[in-house]
Amino acid sequence: MAALATTAFALFLLCVSDFISVSAKGGFTVDLIHRDSPRSPFYNPSETPSQRLKNAFHRSFGRLSHLKPTAYSSVAQPNQAESTLISNRGEYLMELSIGTPPFSIKAIADTGSDLIWTQCEPCVNCYTQTDPIFDPSKSSTYKTIHCSSNQCTELKGRCPAKGSGSGSACQYEVDYGIQYTIGNLAVDTLTLASTTGRNVSFPKTIIGCGHNNTGTFDKKESGIVGLGGGDESLITQLGTSIDGKFSYCLVPFAWEGNQTSKLNFGDNAVVSGSGVVSTPIVEYPTQKTFFFLTLKAISVGNVKVPYTSSSSASSKGNIIIDSGTTLTLLEPSFYSKLEKVVDKVVGGERVNDSQIGIPLCYKVSQSKYLKLPNITVHFSGGNVKLKPNNTFIRVSDEALCFAFAPAVLVPSLYGNVAQADFLVGYDVKKKTVSFKPTDCTKV
Repeated sequence: MAALATTAFALFLLCVSDFISVSAKGGFTVDLIHRDSPRSPFYNPSETPSQRLKNAFHRSFGRLSHLKPTAYSSVAQPNQAESTLISNRGEYLMELSIGTPPFSIKAIADTGSDLIWTQCEPCVNCYTQTDPIFDPSKSSTYKTIHCSSNQCTELKGRCPAKGSGSGSACQYEVDYGIQYTIGNLAVDTLTLASTTGRNVSFPKTIIGCGHNNTGTFDKKESGIVGLGGGDESLITQLGTSIDGKFSYCLVPFAWEGNQTSKLNFGDNAVVSGSGVVSTPIVEYPTQKTFFFLTLKAISVGNVKVPYTSSSSASSKGNIIIDSGTTLTLLEPSFYSKLEKVVDKVVGGERVNDSQIGIPLCYKVSQSKYLKLPNITVHFSGGNVKLKPNNTFIRVSDEALCFAFAPAVLVPSLYGNVAQADFLVGYDVKKKTVSFKPTDCTKV
């Protein structure tokens, strides 16, 4: 299980009606609501836009301590659904239901982790949670996975220590760096909400029932929904019901309107038409969680900066696309070359704000004189042309900053600011990620 925890945005699945179970074949849609939108239940009117951005940037760098893709080396029936996302503290939260009758929870939705888990009663050592905690004894469809079963072995679970009082339940343990969860693996019915007022249920979904969970979790969230590529992730478990496809369209971070982002599954997740660019997903046998892509170069106007790295690792699969990181974080030697080219084109007065943590910022009073360049990201198989709102962010009344930064990390991370206003589609069967320029405020 990969160690990725809190994310730079959050997905919240907004329940708009009482749960009415239907087949996934009919499709469903749930709004994606940004945490900082006035429509969000997490909206904090006392925070300024710059405070929200600074918090998000700090989480981007903090995320590095949780990202440890150990396998990175030179070895290398169509149904539809959409889900609702709300950004909580810069993270995507998903609201879904577990059990029978359905029990509503809110959890971080993370493309950088796999396990679906929630806090469960009896909670031996749990973080404070605003909403009620799931009690598996009240679900008629909850079934613990036995520790001696083949399923437990396949999921890399373990038997509890003798005398621990945990019986024969298959146990999991996930360490996210400054967060961890320990509990029992089980199967239960998972229900997702639809904006149409109808909902889709998936029986016998593998979940983690966390009885020992600590760390920097928010009291308004109940756990994590893994959207990675591993065996226990939501995407893998939905399997043929979504034909291995999901996509999202993220509203720009600074958007103050009431429009919401979208998370799509199955037929609704197909990215097609004019302007679509696709790039292969690079797979590593022992590291299924992350979606590795290959970055060939980044162009600033007409100047192409080829990707280089001081690492001996393969240049193939050298960047992870990560919806949970705000900034795009690049290998330092490559970032240094890119920054020099960008700074030469922009030509403005630079400012330094240690609280922001981004090296390339310009004085806002001169912003109307700044020449913000067209930037193109060259992936293997296609070129993604970014707009200024993907590459520069107004972080305060005084500073406009480049939304890329250096990080001692291999591979690099392609963050969600660069992905905003693109329909980003994942096809796990065809092993591709596709990008289509889209006004996500109108989707």
